[in-house]
Amino acid sequence: MIRRIPKPWGEEIVFAHTERYAAKVLNIRRGESLSLQYHERKDETIYVHTGKLKVLLEVDGRTQERVLEAGDAVRFPPRTRHRMEALTDCALFEVSTPELDDVVRLEDRYGRA
Repeated sequence: MIRRIPKPWGEEIVFAHTERYAAKVLNIRRGESLSLQYHERKDETIYVHTGKLKVLLEVDGRTQERVLEAGDAVRFPPRTRHRMEALTDCALFEVSTPELDDVVRLEDRYGRA
């Protein structure tokens, strides 16, 4: 069953969710940002289908900033702090382990806990 979930930054479309994996499309509006977050168990990879976004991630205790464009991908292993901000309207594919509710938000511009 495909689920469309409105988000303050755009929308999330969950098109696969099994006991072993999950897959989504994230549509992020230009200038919008997901929360600074990490996951205890969830391991995810993002593939940029269209658009351009800035990704902040912590690697070995150091924060890195990367700009990703269509065709680029990045992996967020468990406990990796990360945030994505759309520089243009973006469509991303996210594939991950199935723990979709495993989100620890550290900062959120929309006031979500």
